[in-house]
Order: sequence, then C-alpha cells, then structure tokens
Amino acid sequence: MMAHLKPTPPEPIVLSLRDRRNVVELPYRGVSIQPFDGEMTESAIMARLLGREAYRRTNVIVLRGTDDAYALVAVESRDRGPLFARIDQVEVLALPDSCRFVVDPDTDCANPSALARLAERSGVGPDGTLICQGKYDHVNFIHHADPLVIRVIEVSPPDPPKLFQLIEHVLTYADLPPMKIELERIELKDLAAKARPKAFPVPCRSGGLDDLSAPVYFLDERPAIREDWMLIGCERSLQFHRHYYGDEPPRIEMCPRAIAGARNALTMLNCCLLEFGTERDNNVMVVPWGSDLAMVEQALKEIVCYAR
Repeated sequence: MMAHLKPTPPEPIVLSLRDRRNVVELPYRGVSIQPFDGEMTESAIMARLLGREAYRRTNVIVLRGTDDAYALVAVESRDRGPLFARIDQVEVLALPDSCRFVVDPDTDCANPSALARLAERSGVGPDGTLICQGKYDHVNFIHHADPLVIRVIEVSPPDPPKLFQLIEHVLTYADLPPMKIELERIELKDLAAKARPKAFPVPCRSGGLDDLSAPVYFLDERPAIREDWMLIGCERSLQFHRHYYGDEPPRIEMCPRAIAGARNALTMLNCCLLEFGTERDNNVMVVPWGSDLAMVEQALKEIVCYAR
C-alpha cells in the first residue's frame, strides 16, 4: 500500500524592518510609489495589499494618499520568479503621522548619508521616516535615520579642507551606512596672527599660506638663507628644517593629530608621520596626509567596524 506524504507547509516569511535604524532601499529600483484611496491604517493597508501582485523587484511600496498623506510598506513574496509576484507578507513601516515626503532635486537617492542629511534638515528625527523625491525625480526613503557621527579635524587653508572633501566624495559611492560628518577646522591664519616673527617658513606653496603678516618662505623649496623666522609646520616639517639648517626654529604646530589629542567621539584626521595605510588610536582614525579615495574609504569602513 502506497503511503501518502503530507505536503510540507511553506516556510513562514518574516519581515522585521519596522524597528531597525537607517533602513534604506539600495538599489532603489526596489521602491514603488502607488496611489492609495481610503483610510491609511495598518489594518486597511494590509487588507488592501495582501494577496495582490507586485513587480518581482519591488521590496518597498510608498503609498500616496489624499491630502499629502504617505505611508511606507515592506512587502515579500514566496516566489519572485514570475514577472509579477503575489504579495504574501506585508509590514507597515510607517504611517502618515511619522512619514514626511520631501522633494529635493539635489539629493541623490542612492546616497544614504545624503538622505540622512536631508532628514535632519527636514526635521525628521530618528523615530520618523523621510521619503525623498530627489535627483532625476527618483524616489527613495530613510527609515529611522540615525547616522554615525564622525568628527573630522583638519587645518585650513585650503578651504574646504581636502580630507573633508574626500570623505564627502567617498560617501557618494561607497557601501557605507549613513554618516554625519562634522568638520572641526584649525584656522592656521588665526594661529599665525598671534605671532610677530620676521618671516614664516611654511611646508609648501599648496597650503594657501602665502598671505601672512610677514614674508613667507616655502620649506619644500629649501630657501638658500636661513632667516630669523617662525616655522608653521608639523613634526615632519621640523625634521626637514633640521636636515636643511641643523637647528630647530620656534614653531606653530599645525598637525591635526597633535592638536586634537585624545578624543571621546569618533574622529578622523591626517598626519604626515603616517606614510602608508591607516592607524586607529582608540576613537581616532588616522590617515596619511596625502590620502587618496581608496585610503579614505578603508578608514571609514574601519571606523564602522570599530563603532559596532
């Protein structure tokens, strides 16, 4: 006699995004925006969507109701093979009382840090949800934005400082969680204004320090005459000076690492004495002075791992 096997029940689908922080859909082709008629309650939304079909790449639906009311819903299907798949699970992430829809053509919807920045500017806190119609009229969201805050300490000029700009650029493409970058600027001209030497040697011409209260010399050009001057530079510049002239002049410190000291907050800065790779000193991540985008990206990823 042939035994009849009982069919195996399908595995339950569990969505668990509602209470998470920094939820962003990437790539954002997984976001669909759809009109919704009727009362925007959790029960009404679930009743409307469960069992209906959606394009197989849709993971999140932005529901647009009347009177600029919006809700955000995650959906899941057991079988995403067909072009349109049955919605088998619905999780309402946010209802109109915690959703804000913002049109901002300058915001890249593929940049989580940009979405977090827009959320803060728009008054959407860590318990709210921002839906953004951004560049190219594309739509994405950030749910419970809570970006990782990183303090960047750097000298100026140049303005804006290079490391700060490199970090901002890396955040436009790297696979990183939302970050809020706070610049702590060390104004070299303010430091120089407190001194009255006969001359200033500075590390090089690219530093933007060619307009000070006394004649300026460029240490990398190895001035032929050792003047009665005050050096604006770091320990590496002092090493150059000792090599060139055999002595140590009075000096205005310009090394971000030396000026910053120990920090309680997550911090990133550069240092000439670090020539290759990255280095972490507790909460402080250090990169070489001449860092490129790859070095900065690696340093940011190390900060993320440390902060977890």
